[in-house]
Amino acid sequence: MSIYDIEVTTIRGEQQTLAPYKGQVMLIVNTATKCGFAPQFKGLQKLHEDYGNRGLAVLGFPCGQFANQEPGDNEDIASACELNFGVTFPLYAKIEVNGDGAHPLFKHLTKEAPGVLGSKAVKWNFTKFLIDQEGKVVKRFAPTDEPSKIEGYIQKLLAEGK
Repeated sequence: MSIYDIEVTTIRGEQQTLAPYKGQVMLIVNTATKCGFAPQFKGLQKLHEDYGNRGLAVLGFPCGQFANQEPGDNEDIASACELNFGVTFPLYAKIEVNGDGAHPLFKHLTKEAPGVLGSKAVKWNFTKFLIDQEGKVVKRFAPTDEPSKIEGYIQKLLAEGK
């Protein structure tokens, strides 16, 4: 199964696959508005603004599995992201990223790009996965990795894809 076949639900409740992003670089992030890393929303938004028209899709997947740092429902999350962080990149419905209830997208991502010592679990909010234009998971970034640190990897993928 390709990453493009995985069904996801938008923050507004619409079902879709990731097929619309075929041919683009994707940065998929599990987010939480109450997390200490939440200021990274601004960096993710900057990447979206700087590279969105050049083939980058930043995709946010809210998750409340880590200390319930995403306590709201989808409407609350969308509002908080827009008002507090100016987010205009696509957000998806709140999901689980670990355990039996883990969303198929994150099962795929963690299988393709395991963490430290081969761990498949997502350690915390703002774990980031970089996917190339062909749907291959290229790299996994830790929650502490600022979006600006990822910019060089994005530039390289975008340059290679032309």
